[in-house]
Amino acid sequence: MTADDLFGRLDDDDYPAYTMGRAAEMLGTTQGFLRALGEHCLITPLRSAGGHRRYSRYHLRIAARAREIVDQGTPIEAACRIVILEDQLEEAQRINAEYLRDAESANPTAAA
Repeated sequence: MTADDLFGRLDDDDYPAYTMGRAAEMLGTTQGFLRALGEHCLITPLRSAGGHRRYSRYHLRIAARAREIVDQGTPIEAACRIVILEDQLEEAQRINAEYLRDAESANPTAAA
């Protein structure tokens, strides 16, 4: 593995770089909270060869959003559902914007 490969992983939002303990520490929460997010299908951490949970930066962002909602008094089940719906909406908006860009580039006179 080259240094470029290693540095590339640092920029990869999906690279499972964080242990459960480190992820919980970074989020200021407990490991139990992270397990609960997994039980409610919000995040599915990857597993190391030894079976330990590993979290990516993407997982941490999702977990941080869920924690924010839970801290406002929302039950964890509802918070997970809210975050899932927010994520789906964001993806749909991204796809829609991409579709509109493609349609405009295919037919520039229609956009004018």
